[in-house]
Amino acid sequence: AAAAAHATRASPQTVQWLVDNYETAEGVSLPRSTLYNHYLRHCQSGGLEPVNAASFGKLIRSVFLGLRTRRLGTRGNSKYHYYGIRIKPSSPLNALAQEDDGMSAAAARPPSQGGQFKKKSDDGDFHSGSQATAAAGPGGGVDSHSQQALHLQYIGDANAALPVFEEFSLGDCILPDGVDESDVSEFLSAFREHSEMVLDLIVTLQLNQVESLWLGFWQSIDEGGAASGDHDFRFEKGKLHILCGLPPFIRYIQNCEFVLYQTVINSLIPDVLKQIPGSLTQTLRNFAKNLEGWMQSVLKDYPIDFKMSKILTVNAFAQTLRRYTSLNHLAQAARAVLQNPQQITQMLVDLNRVDFNNIQEQASWVCQCDDSTVQRLEQDFKTTLQQQNSLEQWAMWLDTVVTRVLQPFEGQQEFSRAARQFLLKWSFYSSMIIRDLTLRSAASFGSFHLIRLLYDEYMFYLIEHRIATATNRSPVAVMAEYMEMDQQNGKHANGAIAAGDSGDYSTAKRPKME
Repeated sequence: AAAAAHATRASPQTVQWLVDNYETAEGVSLPRSTLYNHYLRHCQSGGLEPVNAASFGKLIRSVFLGLRTRRLGTRGNSKYHYYGIRIKPSSPLNALAQEDDGMSAAAARPPSQGGQFKKKSDDGDFHSGSQATAAAGPGGGVDSHSQQALHLQYIGDANAALPVFEEFSLGDCILPDGVDESDVSEFLSAFREHSEMVLDLIVTLQLNQVESLWLGFWQSIDEGGAASGDHDFRFEKGKLHILCGLPPFIRYIQNCEFVLYQTVINSLIPDVLKQIPGSLTQTLRNFAKNLEGWMQSVLKDYPIDFKMSKILTVNAFAQTLRRYTSLNHLAQAARAVLQNPQQITQMLVDLNRVDFNNIQEQASWVCQCDDSTVQRLEQDFKTTLQQQNSLEQWAMWLDTVVTRVLQPFEGQQEFSRAARQFLLKWSFYSSMIIRDLTLRSAASFGSFHLIRLLYDEYMFYLIEHRIATATNRSPVAVMAEYMEMDQQNGKHANGAIAAGDSGDYSTAKRPKME
């Protein structure tokens, strides 16, 4: 709505000028400064009053939907570009290309993926005059860039666009003195652009620059509104802190970052079962480990509710990243087992010795599962193992199991609860089988233990996604909700202990999950 409003307020002559001279196209980019300089020339020749760079950015995004921002160029000479737009071949602006500062010969042609990433990995930091940070990690030499280029081959779509954020609404909240709707619109536009920059850095594995980008956005604005770095908007810190104290604003930023981080996850690990190098796994895990500390430092002087909301969100992202990389690591280890005929034969011998009737009798009063369902899972598991199916075929079987069990609850309010209960029952039964194998000193115990770890983790992954789909949220948002529930439960329990209460804490208030 804010972008549309900007397009409405803009001169029709300017909107038509944009349409006449530019067009969207895949794989091309133009420097932001170039477009703004063209716009200033247009205003000068037409006797129009130009808007500032931030407002022009909102205008061009409202006319050409889906534009992304990227930082391209060599170290010390990098600039922000609008990605997905070019000058029309018939436009007279092409004659200005060689005159305008920042217009490169490559700007109007699709860069090769390797060249594009190399440019970005050679990029400096986000603050003029600051010491450059190597994209690939400490050292940042030729080896680092070579490894980064190797890692990028395993990443999903690095050009994936950030989905449109939801519309911001104050609801019943009234803006306090000191800020108005134009301030909100200006900041949210800049925040959208900032989010696109974060996405671009992470999916191109320039992970060490994320902290600098966060600092450049959240801490580069002084009391007088002067912003350092390449951000176009000017915003007083006092106004920003007022906005960050408003509950609707906090919720909106959190929901937008759920979208951002889920897009990042989908790009970094598009297939949790597909093999990726151990060095990339470690790089992503190290990145996840740093995220909370970076966010704590960036938001050290922000309102506590806003700070806690953003830390919860980034922790959910970090936890999801760690879980998915662990799942991927388990998948590669299990793949070797499932491809070994001798190990499969031994597993079948040991599995046939397991007393499933006894396990069902012991577990029935805890799980209350239907005997026929348990027997069917047992037989399906043995059949799939005997067929020596691939890891991907096993994954399809697990997905079928989840679909079959949860189908009666589709579209019902208790779907999420039923899904979580199934996950607990699955884990309980698998632990009982591992216990039986342990007591029998099964030769294939190690193989079963590895397979059990993988299947439990993959079941968690499937259930998480089913709940996300059923509740119309992202898996990262689902993870954040569970983490918030754990925090609330911990607070209630600690409060009860501090008060000397040794009673049952299970009745303590907690956020509603369904």
